[in-house]
Amino acid sequence: MSGVCAVSALACTPAFAQGTVTLYGLLDAGVNYLSNAQTGRQDGKLEGGSKYSLEDGSTGGQNGSRWGLLGSEELGGGWRAVFRLEGGFTINNGALGQGGAEMGRQAYVGLASSYGTVTAGRQYDFIATRVGTLASSTQWAGYISGHASDVDNFLHTRRINNAIKYTSPDYRGLSLGAMYSFGGVAGSVGRQQIWSAGLGYANGPFTFGAAYLNARNPNLSFYGSNPSAGTSVTSMNTGSLGSATSPESNPAYAGYASASTLQVAAAGAAWRVGSITLGTTYSNVQFRGLGDTATSGPNPFGYSGTATFNIGEVNLRWQLSPSLLVGTAYSYAHSGGADGRDSAIYQQGSLGADYLLSKRTDIYSIVVYQHASGTDSLNQPAVASISGQTASANNHQLAVRFGLRHRF
Repeated sequence: MSGVCAVSALACTPAFAQGTVTLYGLLDAGVNYLSNAQTGRQDGKLEGGSKYSLEDGSTGGQNGSRWGLLGSEELGGGWRAVFRLEGGFTINNGALGQGGAEMGRQAYVGLASSYGTVTAGRQYDFIATRVGTLASSTQWAGYISGHASDVDNFLHTRRINNAIKYTSPDYRGLSLGAMYSFGGVAGSVGRQQIWSAGLGYANGPFTFGAAYLNARNPNLSFYGSNPSAGTSVTSMNTGSLGSATSPESNPAYAGYASASTLQVAAAGAAWRVGSITLGTTYSNVQFRGLGDTATSGPNPFGYSGTATFNIGEVNLRWQLSPSLLVGTAYSYAHSGGADGRDSAIYQQGSLGADYLLSKRTDIYSIVVYQHASGTDSLNQPAVASISGQTASANNHQLAVRFGLRHRF
């Protein structure tokens, strides 16, 4: 739906005479099965059991449910004003997503011309937009196919607040971009600042992307970007340790909240041959300067130095017919423990199928199996933790999703 006024609730004024406003959205609901989900601890031992649930797409599906407004206005001389307001919600209970933010997915305004586009607001970084789009999880395998609880942010889980972003126009398939987020901390320019840069190239059957992200005090700036997050250094926004009656969350990296800097470098490529597309991605994630309890976050296990993740994925997508797509993927994530401590390995396989009922409606199924070994960030034998799901009480986990998705 687009035009001078997309919905009657929007006030029409002469300022919209040369502009458009589009109302859009997506609904994704499905049934999830988990072979094992933590429930808590008994005598210090993790406990759990199988779990069935009806969930929004943001919890294992293809896409999180959302609605949004996208607009532009011609300013003359080849310039346009642009904006986007996009809010997420969970369709199974109607609650706001992204920690309760009304426009938690994206909210920005900017200017665009033949020189590129500059926007300001809450936005995606270039790891998500240049490399994450080449991973299976953002194409057909859904949220449950993210890497080690989405430690590399390929799933767009984290947004960047207070950000100014520049994206160049395409030149023979090549585009560049850079982003800077103000930390907003009085007396310090560097604290809680984030910057990111990336490039993308698409020419015929070949696509390539590379990007970099650097976040200072990431427990507060990057993992604390939602309204529900804690704002003090005693908060543990990277995840949770769990308790006798509650599960852990993000055990692969939750224990690294005291990092002074998060650094992510990633690259990916895809090659289409007929109806088959082959893809691969690589990411290097570093939680640097562990032990910064003064300006970053808690350090319950006394870590120092750097914890590093090296993650690789290979994927294949086959368009069997205009309506039917199938895919498979394998990922390997190696976590090098801080202080020379034991590392962890997360191996994961994914299978998926998607069938179009119409141009806007499809049904899909996804199966993911993960096996973990070694010692994770919570200084315990590594447990399987499929992205967006409750962590397992043991080192393996199977997740199955059957979903229905509709776009408007």
